[in-house]
Amino acid sequence: MAEVTEQRGLVGEAEIVWHEAPGLPVLYLHGVPTDGDDWLEFLKETGGFAPDLLGYGRSGERGDLDYSMEGLGHFVEAFADARGLERMSMVVHDWGSAGLLFAMRAPERIERLVIINAVPLLPGYRWHRIARIWRTRGLGELFMGATSARTLGMLAPDLKPRARLVADRFDQGTQRAVLRLYRSAPEDALARAGQQLGRITCPTLVVWGARDAYIPAGFAQAYADALPNASAQVLPDAGHWPWLQDRELVRTLSRFLGR
Repeated sequence: MAEVTEQRGLVGEAEIVWHEAPGLPVLYLHGVPTDGDDWLEFLKETGGFAPDLLGYGRSGERGDLDYSMEGLGHFVEAFADARGLERMSMVVHDWGSAGLLFAMRAPERIERLVIINAVPLLPGYRWHRIARIWRTRGLGELFMGATSARTLGMLAPDLKPRARLVADRFDQGTQRAVLRLYRSAPEDALARAGQQLGRITCPTLVVWGARDAYIPAGFAQAYADALPNASAQVLPDAGHWPWLQDRELVRTLSRFLGR
């Protein structure tokens, strides 16, 4: 088991916190509303890097930074460059799919790819109810203001064991980043963003918890169909964070990534 350490440094103009461990060059990208802590068990198995994305966890939350879908995609590339990752594997969950924008621009840098219950950069997706609230000006701000550990536990039952910590880090800066991200991404923009997924030719594994309350499991095969060298695996008893229900998933992905 590799030793995981917490690091801090500048990426562009923003101070970023990340976890890293010796081993394989794997870049782990979390989603909303969590942070790089999602990946601690994975890092112990494979090594790699797991940043708190711009605006999330303990990373920079300045009001003048770009929290849009495209902004996150450029941040992922800047983080990889700052860490000297010329070639890497990538694991994306939920809004970590913004990293696929980088992968489409530079497919030669991606050795292996894992997609886990990720926001679909594909046609046919309709935002879930909470996202539609966040995307509505005024209503989204009111809803954010009422967010607490209790409401997070109700809205995301899988996260109940971590709800207090997630809520503590879900401060005003992160709430602003979430609203800007979702408002930058209507469904048609998601579909356009993924039009070049076919450029990513590396071996790819798509894993989906079938009990995801936010993104239907049919998008697992849709992602696999859009990528030239991909296969899909649906876990019937898992939810949006499938590794929380299927503890074997950490080892499965470790083997796929080459550990």
